[in-house]
Amino acid sequence: MFEKMAHFFSITSVQFLFTVLAIYLFGLLVISLINRQVKDLRKRHTRRKVTLYATVLAILVFSVLFWLEAVKSVGVVISIVGAGLVVALQEVILCFAGWFLIIFRRPFSVGDRIEIGSVKGDVIDVRMFQTALLEVGNWVGAEQSTGRVVHVPNSSVFKEKIFNYTKGFEFVWNEVKVTVTFASDWQKAKEIILRQGNPEIDNLPQEKVQASIKRMAQEYMIHYEKFTPIVYVNIVGHGIELTLRYLTEVRKRRTTEDRISRAVLEEFAREKDIQFAYPTYRIVK
Repeated sequence: MFEKMAHFFSITSVQFLFTVLAIYLFGLLVISLINRQVKDLRKRHTRRKVTLYATVLAILVFSVLFWLEAVKSVGVVISIVGAGLVVALQEVILCFAGWFLIIFRRPFSVGDRIEIGSVKGDVIDVRMFQTALLEVGNWVGAEQSTGRVVHVPNSSVFKEKIFNYTKGFEFVWNEVKVTVTFASDWQKAKEIILRQGNPEIDNLPQEKVQASIKRMAQEYMIHYEKFTPIVYVNIVGHGIELTLRYLTEVRKRRTTEDRISRAVLEEFAREKDIQFAYPTYRIVK
């Protein structure tokens, strides 16, 4: 049996190596053409990935066929070794299955902002065993980039919840909270805060918002009617809390918060009957 295998390998091993090398070089040639011809960054990245996966798959299929021809007479040995490999490579197999799910079911794709487990970031690459995220949040406020690249194993799609901030509907509801004293004219303060939220909805690309809603409604049981800002009033221990709720693009949360906060500070500074509230403590001896 082993003499037969040795004879088989002596004849075809060179052909096998040349075939694998030819497939690999052809894949590199296609990727090189994509880099030169495709200008759009996302399309270029996607096509390079598709070409890479197709090349790897072709090599794997050819290799499997080659080995099956070589060892078809030792099926029992292969079965035992295969069972051992399945146990030893359980996590690797799960990562590959996760990659398959990501590619075909698309819970997220390159460019999406997601949260998976305890990691939040923008998807910058999806590989066969890992997904790379450009981290946001953590010690940085308002979900801005930390500059770190986090590699998440693809098996996480079966073990963790996935939050996608941009798939389908590319906008989020954000809130800015302001607390004024009980003696302040809270109704005037409410009007001022609401006035600062109105430009945010005016600046949104309305056609894009409506298109996103239409896509979401076709896939999910989601229905939005109003997108205008609103201010909610709440009584807290040290004053009256006014919460502005408004719609914004995912990656513009901090920018809009900054603009609204600056405008509210300037407006309140001109009003004598509006004062910010803050917790105070009285120490009695």
